[in-house]
Amino acid sequence: MRPGANTALLTGILQRDSEGRSYNSVIGLNDVQGEYQKAHLVPFGEYLPFQSLLADTLAFFDLPAPRLTPGSDGQAPLHVAGTTIGTAICYEIIFADHVAQQARNAELLLTVSNDTWFGRSIGAHQHLQMARLRALENGRHLLRATSNGVTAIIDSQGHVTARAPQFEQASLTGEVTPMQGLTPFTRTGSGPSWILAALLTLLGLQLNLSRSKNDALDEKGT
Repeated sequence: MRPGANTALLTGILQRDSEGRSYNSVIGLNDVQGEYQKAHLVPFGEYLPFQSLLADTLAFFDLPAPRLTPGSDGQAPLHVAGTTIGTAICYEIIFADHVAQQARNAELLLTVSNDTWFGRSIGAHQHLQMARLRALENGRHLLRATSNGVTAIIDSQGHVTARAPQFEQASLTGEVTPMQGLTPFTRTGSGPSWILAALLTLLGLQLNLSRSKNDALDEKGT
């Protein structure tokens, strides 16, 4: 079914290219240009670490190996009805630098996720909190669509402006505002935070070393 006039549909889908490689992707119908292929895959769920070492074990137990291919870093945003949208699939939303890279050239953010495996635990709600933080860091409205998770619309301040009930078939409507300009975090990512953390760690080690030397001198003096 195609969307009606002046509408666009974005959906998650598995893609396969002409060389047989499979991707976890977001594509669109109607007024949509571009597609997104998940760059940060889930180990053991979407790819198998150390596959060469585990191949014999998998063959012995006749277990299938996940074989998705990661998309490239720095993918262009989707162009949807005149608006640019940066995308993160599933747990990619926890990667602050990945979302910041997407936000630099986008006016809105989108994340789609299959949260069914969280069940009724707090995992789905923690996933939502991570999405709220990404919206606040980058000053962008964020659309979040999930299966059995928390489907929500989040504003540029990280506030949930609309949400659908979990474990029910529902539709969600609301308004979002395409945003331009870059926050300091969008410009730099987490690099300065890591540098500051490293400097504070070195300072702490130096202070601790100096204190240990002073304590040793005091013991000799007594």
